[in-house]
Amino acid sequence: MKIFKLAALGVTLMAAPAFSDGHATGNAEDGKGVFKKCKACHSIIDVDGGMIVKGGKNGPNLYGVYNRVAGTQKDFLKKYGKSLIKAGEAGLMWNEADFVTYVADPKKFLKTYLSDKKAKSKMSFKLKKEQDVKDVWAFIVANGPAVEPTEEKTD
Repeated sequence: MKIFKLAALGVTLMAAPAFSDGHATGNAEDGKGVFKKCKACHSIIDVDGGMIVKGGKNGPNLYGVYNRVAGTQKDFLKKYGKSLIKAGEAGLMWNEADFVTYVADPKKFLKTYLSDKKAKSKMSFKLKKEQDVKDVWAFIVANGPAVEPTEEKTD
């Protein structure tokens, strides 16, 4: 029993750096099912044009969204709402925490992020269950390019 506990602790400690910067705390397999709701508007298409998840074109391609500045997907630039572009200009880079809050209520997120009561979102869909959004994030990250761990700066 002690060996099992030590092994479990070792695996947990080895995995900790992968999750320390919030890459994905959800379950990618569960996220695959939840993403069916998202693909009405979004696809996941790799940089070579390979279709990972075929979906709609009303929303941007979500391939490589991790650490992307909000409102900057090249093939979607003319379709973004002004508030999302402003959020990107103000420093919003997609990470799990912001993604979860945004998808739960895009308009509310932008109003808060920008401190602007008039902020709007073109994304009207809301995914209310936090675990569902975390699972979708895990699915998106798992189907994107390899995510490099962030390095801590030392002085």
